[in-house]
Amino acid sequence: MAKRIRSYRDLIVWQKSIDLVDACYAVTRRFPSAELYGLTSQMRRASVSIAANIAEGHGDAADHDSIFTSCRSRAGRCTSLRPWH
Repeated sequence: MAKRIRSYRDLIVWQKSIDLVDACYAVTRRFPSAELYGLTSQMRRASVSIAANIAEGHGDAADHDSIFTSCRSRAGRCTSLRPWH
């Protein structure tokens, strides 16, 4: 039997987005200090926004179809990390 989703924290995609945040912070710690307010900041904010958008989308949605629609509408905002992937 499938586990009931009670919170965005139960979503595998949210859990993986938190892994991405951890990985992003680990990588950017090795960047030069001159990049602290440039590339480092941008990458960190972009990774955090993915998890935040998933949580927000889950809160907005009452059913599966609206969760999907909500997440798709936010997908464009989550492409900031793409150039560095």
